[in-house]
Amino acid sequence: MAKSFIKGRILGMKYAIIGAFTLLRTEPSIQVQTVVALGITAAGFYFDISATEWMLQTFAIGLVISIEGLNTAIEDIADFIHPDFNVKIGRIKDIAAGAVGIAALTAVIIACIIYIPKF
Repeated sequence: MAKSFIKGRILGMKYAIIGAFTLLRTEPSIQVQTVVALGITAAGFYFDISATEWMLQTFAIGLVISIEGLNTAIEDIADFIHPDFNVKIGRIKDIAAGAVGIAALTAVIIACIIYIPKF
């Protein structure tokens, strides 16, 4: 039993890594956010931010990229289910995009709280 549990977790991790690389390779928004994440990470090293600031920054980066991944999945499912224009599908996509916007705004606020005092 324990062996199959561990094997299942390893397979799950394999699929998660494949999915993350697929997102990075195919989604321009994820690519842009990854560049921003690398830039803000470099800023963290440059400004020698505290452990708490690192935690908040890492959480914000993970939040934005994760929600963007979910948004991509929602859009792909919606397009698969109804490839033609549909008002309800449009609303679903708008809501998913709105969630990304909220996460991104939260990340910008966190970045401002961390970095504005350093200037």
